[in-house]
Amino acid sequence: MMPPLKFVNHNIEDYAIQVTFDPVEGTGKIVYNLSLIKNEDLEFAISILKDANKTGVSVSGLVKFFASGQKITDFTVPKGCTGICTMCSITFDGLLIRRGIPVNPIGGGVVEIENRIPIRFTHIILYEHTTIDPLQVLISQKTTSVTNVMRQGSGHILANIREFHMEAEPLVGQVLDELSSSSYSGILEVGIPNVSLLGVPVNPQYIAIAAVGGTNPMAAIREGDRWVQTQAMKGLMDIEDMEEIRNF
Repeated sequence: MMPPLKFVNHNIEDYAIQVTFDPVEGTGKIVYNLSLIKNEDLEFAISILKDANKTGVSVSGLVKFFASGQKITDFTVPKGCTGICTMCSITFDGLLIRRGIPVNPIGGGVVEIENRIPIRFTHIILYEHTTIDPLQVLISQKTTSVTNVMRQGSGHILANIREFHMEAEPLVGQVLDELSSSSYSGILEVGIPNVSLLGVPVNPQYIAIAAVGGTNPMAAIREGDRWVQTQAMKGLMDIEDMEEIRNF
């Protein structure tokens, strides 16, 4: 018997409830994305990851590299490739759920940026309608210009959006305060009750939050005509096993 189709919003819930990340202590488990690049592109990838972190288009500066043949849980990095684990922005949803805040993940898409200010979503794929991570799809469609945003402040980056009930606004504010001094820097914009955020409508009495997509650095690597393969929400990793990209 074939297993039932699993839509991305259910995958998000499955991973989010396992997040134990404590932003204040800098400990616990986060959700990670896994990307593969060619070994010869490693220096280029490191430079992109550094720039993405500096310019605020990545979720975090934390990273972990795996050489060819090394195992990441049940996955072995293929010959000729380097594995790169980066923090997934779904880690944020996990933080909210741990505080007892019900979160409704809406979708992932492409956001237009002008002079470093987010303007609107130009594309969005709803999580409840897809079995493939939207940002993986959009990277493959070459819809981004992350490099332009890093260099000139305008272009198109990957982002995602979720909503929570307005009664939970003080609790969400506490989480955002804790994140401000942590290794998570992926919040793009916070909405107000009953008002669309970046063109995406919210349910009555709900507030939306948009976050930077964790795969933006990989989109920038691809924009540099390098081969990259990304799997979003690959698994969970202890944050203390990761290193700051600025140390490389």
